[in-house]
Amino acid sequence: MVALSVVKLACEPPDVVGRSLAQWESAELARQLGRDGVVEASSPQTVQRILAHQKLQPWRPHLWLAPHVPRDAAFAAQVQAIGALYTRPLGVWDMVLGVDEQTSLQPRTRTGPPLAAPPGQPVRVEHEYTRQGALHLFAGCDTRTGKVYATTAERKRQVECLAFLEPVDREIAQHITTIHGVLDPLRMPKGTQVQAWLVNHPRFVWHFPPGHGSWMNHVEQGLSIWQRQRLPMADCADKKHLAQRLMAFVAEGHA
Repeated sequence: MVALSVVKLACEPPDVVGRSLAQWESAELARQLGRDGVVEASSPQTVQRILAHQKLQPWRPHLWLAPHVPRDAAFAAQVQAIGALYTRPLGVWDMVLGVDEQTSLQPRTRTGPPLAAPPGQPVRVEHEYTRQGALHLFAGCDTRTGKVYATTAERKRQVECLAFLEPVDREIAQHITTIHGVLDPLRMPKGTQVQAWLVNHPRFVWHFPPGHGSWMNHVEQGLSIWQRQRLPMADCADKKHLAQRLMAFVAEGHA
């Protein structure tokens, strides 16, 4: 009886029984059993054992998208198109470039230097720091060679987007007559200034993954590497210092 009541509660939203909780926890389930008169008293440990036996974890949310037609058909078509772009043989005249931005990277000046890790202990990083503003990173990654193109900027507008694209255009050899850019369908790359630039640079062709499909952008892997290996303990004096660190990281070939 108790186990059945625990499972029933765990499989229902808390507001069904008039609770204002966002999600169930073992202690709250045990408390609710008492409120409902199922048992006089129950421990969170008992509830935990029952849920573990049923492989239930109501405290763990996971985002998903409910099926919706015709969105799913359009989504599949766009995924297939981007997948084909990544996998088809390329000619000597074209390339595929994943393009994205990482915003609000904060240089943090810590009040003390990190301490080396003693045996059995992690590196100790000073908890207190001073914020030095924010920096934006624009990056592109050649999906075949892994070569990364990157610039930093203090603002995120079409002007800064063009400041990234101009050196990319100069650096990529002129025998490449088609540059397929895969990027999120944000307002900036669709802006009038960028569109005017594309008219004068016809070898750049935009391809947009579907909504909720940013994982299809190859450059996301590079940005993830930056996030894990360069940024967690970044101790920088200012935005210029952080920009230098980021560009050095790219030059070392980590991305």
